[in-house]
Amino acid sequence: MSFVPKRIVSLQPSVTVTIDRLGLLDHIVACTKYCVDVCPALREQGKTIVADSWTAQAEQILAAKPDMVIASVPYQLEAVAEILKAGVPFLGFAPHSLNDVYSDISHIAAILEVPERGRRLIEEMQSEIHHVGSLAQRAIESSGRPQVYCEEWGKPLILSQAWVAELIEVCGGVFLGMPGHHTNEESVREQNPDVIIAAWCGAGNRVPLEKIVPARGWSETNAARNNRVFCINDEYLNTPGPTLISGLYALAAAIHPEAFPTSTGLRRMDVAVPTSK
Repeated sequence: MSFVPKRIVSLQPSVTVTIDRLGLLDHIVACTKYCVDVCPALREQGKTIVADSWTAQAEQILAAKPDMVIASVPYQLEAVAEILKAGVPFLGFAPHSLNDVYSDISHIAAILEVPERGRRLIEEMQSEIHHVGSLAQRAIESSGRPQVYCEEWGKPLILSQAWVAELIEVCGGVFLGMPGHHTNEESVREQNPDVIIAAWCGAGNRVPLEKIVPARGWSETNAARNNRVFCINDEYLNTPGPTLISGLYALAAAIHPEAFPTSTGLRRMDVAVPTSK
């Protein structure tokens, strides 16, 4: 008889939201505060809150009496050591691409013995991506492919991950730079992006666009001059799971607003209108 975990400690929102979409949220006995943000039902259920896979603590994990710990990127070496020290079966993911995300969903579904639910969830995501890609293709034919700068952190500047770059391509944009790598203000200024997007890890939608654009010397970029500087909710782009579909639509609205006029989780930088003298 195979082992099926019934008491799971989830150390990243991507794991939690996947388990939720598989219809097995009650299997989670402890999770992070970021998990509660993406799955508010956890707050009502009074789940134990623990540190994530960047700052995991063995004592917190053991106190929840789990039969499995599941985590995903980002990791810190000391945190992984704490997870292993807990001595509980540990499943860790490190996705880089959309295919990796699908594979992780499939693995979680298989371990929880709901492989068919996992297959359907993946197919739903792929169907949405195909739909957006089809609409974006029409927009490309009329207005081309805007160049998109998208960052997941602001100090230092770190470009968004490869799965975000893939989604930007689907939405009809061109991702500038190497996904997941560092860059700098001067390089971005020289690339002169048509669209600037910030989605800082752990920041929700609270990126101070109005401050960072002038501070970085980006006020004369095409993006700033044409009022195409945006913040997208952190969990929409930095959570490699089903929530990426919300990020997909937010990206599409930023890149080709003529085809995707509105989206949740997307905020445009406020531009002060100069007064006449």
